[in-house]
Amino acid sequence: MNNAMTFLVATLIDLYLIVVLLRVWMQLVKADYYNPLSQFVVKATQPVVGPLRKVLPMAGRLDTASVTFAIALGMIKVIALLWINNYGLAILPVVVQGILTAISSLLSMLFWILIIRAILSWFSQGYNPMEAMLYQLTEPLLAPVRKIIPPIGGLDLSVLVVIILLQFLRVLIGV
Repeated sequence: MNNAMTFLVATLIDLYLIVVLLRVWMQLVKADYYNPLSQFVVKATQPVVGPLRKVLPMAGRLDTASVTFAIALGMIKVIALLWINNYGLAILPVVVQGILTAISSLLSMLFWILIIRAILSWFSQGYNPMEAMLYQLTEPLLAPVRKIIPPIGGLDLSVLVVIILLQFLRVLIGV
């Protein structure tokens, strides 16, 4: 029973955490606000982020309210999993683990966005709003790598390099 509850709680929190982190990332990269995906993300997160934004203003392009909410979700996940599995709570480890959970989720989200973009590029048949959004979300990661490693014979290795780097960072933080 604990395994099933752990899976369910972790999955539900992770899915919403990714939506919140997607909002943060979309604002950082200045993604198209009118894209259907953007509209979904904003509507799904606005009930919490809206009131938080009154207390925590933007810091340049960084949405501090969304970042704070993402860290809080990471901490809620840690607390919920500790509670389900009958472990004790200590505030500092929960805070640290919550921050690491949010960072790990961000890296995982970027990894999957890159994978989806790479797969869709094989089947692209013109303009697609989802593909345009994926381009906007990934290009800030890929463009600097392309300056160092240009496409070789039409093969763009920047996606592979960024994926390896993201996975390295996830292993490094150990979450």
